[in-house]
Amino acid sequence: MIKELVKDDAILSQPCDKATPADEQIARDLVDTLLATEGAACLAANQIGETKAIVAYLDENDEPHIMYNPKLLLGLGAFRAAEGCLTRDEETAVTRYERAKISYHEIVAGEPVLRKEDFHGWTAQMLQHMIDHCKGKLV
Repeated sequence: MIKELVKDDAILSQPCDKATPADEQIARDLVDTLLATEGAACLAANQIGETKAIVAYLDENDEPHIMYNPKLLLGLGAFRAAEGCLTRDEETAVTRYERAKISYHEIVAGEPVLRKEDFHGWTAQMLQHMIDHCKGKLV
């Protein structure tokens, strides 16, 4: 189901709870909303009003991917960036990493499976932005 984007700082600033396979509907709603939102490349669950640590993003082929409980394990190549956000009006100056190792859970046959993956460039930057959302950091 396509959800309305939340711009309420009280919701966006709350650290998200750990996501489980029981949160599959939230993940589906997140992807539906991402695909229906013009100009969107990624969304975190709290941006649709759900305080669960789930993110969805589009890869370079515009295919959606879901991550449960993403965490930045390692960042290399720090740089400063000014980032905009679909649920914030102003840009924010942040430090990001060109290369990022991220751990997350993927739901396979109803069970969480831990993955660790290296990302670089734009994908690494937007995933770091989403991880900040999961932490309740206003970006």
